[in-house]
Amino acid sequence: MKIITLVIATLFCSTTFSQISYFTITGKVIDKTTRTPLAAASVFAQNTTYGVATDAEGNFKLRIPNGGYELIITFTGYQTENLRINQATSSESLLIELNKREKSLEEVSIVVSNEVKDGWEKYGNFFIDNFLGKTEFSKKTVIKNPEVLKFYFSKKRNRLKVLSADPLFVVNDALGYKIKFAIDSFIHEYSTGVSQFVVYPLFEEMEGTEAQRLVWQQNRRKAYEGSQLHFMRSLYNQRLADEGFEVQFLVKYNDNESTIPVKNVYGALNYSKDDSTNTVQFKPNQPDMVVIYTKAKPEQEYFAYDDKAKKDYQVSTLTVANGESIVIEQNGYYFDQTDLTTNGYWAFKKVADMLPYDYVPESQ
Repeated sequence: MKIITLVIATLFCSTTFSQISYFTITGKVIDKTTRTPLAAASVFAQNTTYGVATDAEGNFKLRIPNGGYELIITFTGYQTENLRINQATSSESLLIELNKREKSLEEVSIVVSNEVKDGWEKYGNFFIDNFLGKTEFSKKTVIKNPEVLKFYFSKKRNRLKVLSADPLFVVNDALGYKIKFAIDSFIHEYSTGVSQFVVYPLFEEMEGTEAQRLVWQQNRRKAYEGSQLHFMRSLYNQRLADEGFEVQFLVKYNDNESTIPVKNVYGALNYSKDDSTNTVQFKPNQPDMVVIYTKAKPEQEYFAYDDKAKKDYQVSTLTVANGESIVIEQNGYYFDQTDLTTNGYWAFKKVADMLPYDYVPESQ
């Protein structure tokens, strides 16, 4: 069984977003050592269509819809910085200090001993399947600059690691997005079958004909319905049943698994809302949850991924790290994202089916 952790470090009642409000983040990006401003640094809210470049003095101003985000700051030759932002953080200007990227002894060792010279030829298809996915929409999604990817294989750890110092550019003709990825790492553990991505995407709307835009609108709606983004927004607004979601607990005992229906789902999740921060917190009574979406069947390609999958509805599992709670912002962004592991149908859906946090479904 594959377990995919996608930190897109990749949503609800649409009426909540009928009148979108915005907040503005301002700040300055500088070299931490020299204190000099960094012009043309990239500043963006990850997994959205909102980003800017700093001016000659290193200043930036970014206006984004209300909600929570990871603000990502990148500059060639420097370590990527990220910080959590929402309306509450917009009152003061930010000072972002970037450190120059210096290869550690471990990184030097990796390059010397483990780099695969023909990495793309050997692992390219594997990377595509595990990064873009093997869904209907992945067939119309391409990586434009695979040459920036560097592949490292450790025989001792039986592990593949993929890194890139430059952004990775992806074009999704199915959903109508160009996506720029700052890649922290992609790691696949062959011994366990676990893959983990740490990537920071910035979306750009593609221009197209009226007919293309209609197709994109329909495909985005299809990608959205039943997605983890949809689930988080539905949970935030206490509309799980209305939106087609059922939640059960998965109990494991002596290598056996059984599911327990949850009657009072919000009580079982210890749901609480903080009106002062407009956030929702949940901490399930059992760490392993089964999430069933009843309003759509799995796409046909999924049955090659899991030949025992249910035919009439989509089933995913969600595991919350032991003792941790998850906080959801009104746009469906949640944290800490590393405290949540997905499997099942959501693990099957990868970059080719990903939508930005500022996506709002068109009224039907």
